[in-house]
Amino acid sequence: METVFRIESPRVVAGVTRVVRDVGIAEELAQDALVAALEQWPRDGVPDNPGAWLMATARNRAVDLIRRRDTYARKLAEIGRSLDTTVPPEEPADPDDIDDDLLRLVFTTCHPVLSAEARTALTLRLLGGLTTAEIARAFLVPEPTVAQRIVRAKRTLATKNIAFEVPYGPDREARLGSVLDVIYLIFNEGYAATAGDDWLRPSLCEDALRLARVLAALMPKEPEVHGLAALLEFQASRAAARTGPSGEPVLLKDQNRGRWNRMLIARGIKSLARADATATGAPGPYVLQATIAACHAHAHSYDETDWPSIVTLYALLAVRTPSPVVELNRAVAVSMSEGPGPALAIVDALTDEPALRDYHLLPSVRGDLLTRLGRTTEARAEFARAAALTRNARERELLLRRAAD
Repeated sequence: METVFRIESPRVVAGVTRVVRDVGIAEELAQDALVAALEQWPRDGVPDNPGAWLMATARNRAVDLIRRRDTYARKLAEIGRSLDTTVPPEEPADPDDIDDDLLRLVFTTCHPVLSAEARTALTLRLLGGLTTAEIARAFLVPEPTVAQRIVRAKRTLATKNIAFEVPYGPDREARLGSVLDVIYLIFNEGYAATAGDDWLRPSLCEDALRLARVLAALMPKEPEVHGLAALLEFQASRAAARTGPSGEPVLLKDQNRGRWNRMLIARGIKSLARADATATGAPGPYVLQATIAACHAHAHSYDETDWPSIVTLYALLAVRTPSPVVELNRAVAVSMSEGPGPALAIVDALTDEPALRDYHLLPSVRGDLLTRLGRTTEARAEFARAAALTRNARERELLLRRAAD
């Protein structure tokens, strides 16, 4: 029952939101449908199409709710033919309608009017099917904090009358960027946890990857959507090799590439090909990042990686989305292509960047470059500084070990 509801919940919430135009009320009605299922299915048996049963039950309750309101006539005129309360519970809903509603829900939960934290929590709640407790555990924040974020997000969407729609034109491009960023943020928190005792949180990676695949199916003509899907497939392929026997982090250069998941790499290659096939202009940031990840996936070893191509790709990415973090990543590629000296010059130019003041990877990269240049005393200090900045226990152990080495 729990598995069925987690899978079907996003579709039910999306379908009901189209009726009531309020994601908070829609989620409550979806929960009501689950309660009804818990009461009826053990007695009457599980229907042939559980998802359609839940959808019909929730939508019928939405109709009842509207009828109880004074504004029933106006609401009924708005929804028009989109409602058919005579559909038997077991009859499947129109897949195209479901896909359209899911796409609208994605754009609604990731609306820029919400804070990044609120977007993430609401997306995981409504589209990822996670409970408030699961979201709190994943991001290591108190459960009441997550609950408040979700409640405030729903209230904001309702009070600001955010339309349940997929925008078009410039608004669509801006909103799509927000959607992709939220999914990428969820994945990154699972791929390299910012805090806590664990280096990886696989469940978050799986949720983000599933959301990216759903979005790619819903928006097949958007190259950046396929670019994000490809990037996450490539990154997820390394998961088994990123930790050692005791859960300790394993750096990319030390990973056993035989443990990389070839099926996920193949999926990434296909997604990247779809991005290229649908592109009409210069590649976007997610397509560029996926292409960089593909260079790593194709290499048999760290040293055999096509580092000159990666340097070029990072230069293009820096033009498309200027960022000191992108420049720091470019420095790593330069160190492998041209040597640690030129790379250190790039990193030293970043030391006064306000955005990197507390970013532990800056001294970590600098420590690695200094080590390769034989400046071990300076390198030790950089690794110690990086260890003091990180909030992840596993990463701190790694950096202190590097300082000691």
